[in-house]
Amino acid sequence: MIPEISPMTIYHLVALFLLCTGLFGVIYRRTLVGMILGIELMLNGAGLSIMASAQLTPTPNEIGQVGTLLVMGIAAAEATLLLAIVLVVTRRFKGVEAARLATMRG
Repeated sequence: MIPEISPMTIYHLVALFLLCTGLFGVIYRRTLVGMILGIELMLNGAGLSIMASAQLTPTPNEIGQVGTLLVMGIAAAEATLLLAIVLVVTRRFKGVEAARLATMRG
């Protein structure tokens, strides 16, 4: 017999998949935009995990929703800041490859 898999387990497995995919993207991408997308995937996985875990608490689901909105707000602010940095780096160094940026000097 196949055991019954709870929806909570499925949500956490999807969140773990998002986290691992984002980590893979951050480690193996060569461009800054690819790294930013990897970080966004990791933050989305964290938000999904918070929402799934909120179902286990005796408090209302609004607590999990507020936590997820907080993570989404941090992700939006982080993406805005990093994209501004990418624009400055692109104008100055004519590219956004991480290997070229390792030798940045004032």
